[in-house]
Amino acid sequence: MADFTHFNDQGRAKMVDVGEKPDTQREAVAAGRVLVNDECFNLIKSGGMKKGDVLTVAQVAGIMGAKKTSEIIPMCHPVFVNGINLELSLDEERKSVELTAYVSCDGKTGVEMEALTAVSVACLTVYDMCKAVQKDMVISDIRLLKKSGGVHGDFVRTE
Repeated sequence: MADFTHFNDQGRAKMVDVGEKPDTQREAVAAGRVLVNDECFNLIKSGGMKKGDVLTVAQVAGIMGAKKTSEIIPMCHPVFVNGINLELSLDEERKSVELTAYVSCDGKTGVEMEALTAVSVACLTVYDMCKAVQKDMVISDIRLLKKSGGVHGDFVRTE
């Protein structure tokens, strides 16, 4: 069990102690998409969805999700984030909502989970806002694009 950082001496789950780690600047970028049909895409684009402005509501929901990450991911440390930004765009060719989250902090642990949670919550919000029009939307490709800072170094996904 010595190689597993999230298990205690009894083999049970624990949150690792990051108290001795130095604060460093950390950033993470995550992305995802929601694939929709023509009708749904056009309603999102025109602002005609009955629940309101899909992109704005999803953007705010993603920000809220990032801030709540440690409350829903058991081994995730609470992180005081410096900034959260979500960019949402419509891809006409794919008929999709494309989402990208940028999260930064100065801390002892990274913000990958916050970026991934932001994208996930924003995708789920798009689904919720549109489900009356389309039930078979597909949430896909939620992934970490890059991270920087910390002892594990930088990561950049090559797509």
